[in-house]
Amino acid sequence: MQPSRSEPFPRLLPWLLLVGGAIGLTAAVALTVEKIAMLRDPAYIPSCSINPILSCGSVMTKPQAEAFGFPNPLIGIAGFAVIATVGAALLAGAGFRRWFWLGLQAGVTFGVVFVHWLMFQSLYRIQALCPYCMAVWAVTIPIFWYVTLHNLNRPAVTRFHSVPLTIWAVVVLALIGEQFWPYWQTLLSR
Repeated sequence: MQPSRSEPFPRLLPWLLLVGGAIGLTAAVALTVEKIAMLRDPAYIPSCSINPILSCGSVMTKPQAEAFGFPNPLIGIAGFAVIATVGAALLAGAGFRRWFWLGLQAGVTFGVVFVHWLMFQSLYRIQALCPYCMAVWAVTIPIFWYVTLHNLNRPAVTRFHSVPLTIWAVVVLALIGEQFWPYWQTLLSR
């Protein structure tokens, strides 16, 4: 299927879904493997526990890591597998009906809302960051944004598509920097 001329980002969206989905899937699988290792051996220190702030172990042991009664990465494995598959299908020339795109929109909207809840929990309740989780944050936001722009298909909205995404990233980085500034300062003063 040839992308229509009116479709925004006909080349970007399939690659973003495929690559972003693959990155998210890899991070979710890695988190699942680390969680299983922690369940087998409570003394296990996850590979992503680097220091007091960048510490998957601190995050994975909290109730927020199982928001629906099972490990959150299992949601990521299912969701990112779908996202990557849709990206590969689009690259292969597949076309999807409107109902499919609306279903994908519902999924990525759930994903971005859940990721922001997890960000809040990591920053202000758990007070630790999981590097694999941050990889999920980094791909979920642009996936949501560009699926939303695809579904809106309004040239006036898509003209400055990178501005909201850039502001979004700067705000997240500023919140991380502000929340952990005392720790970052100790690293800078060494």
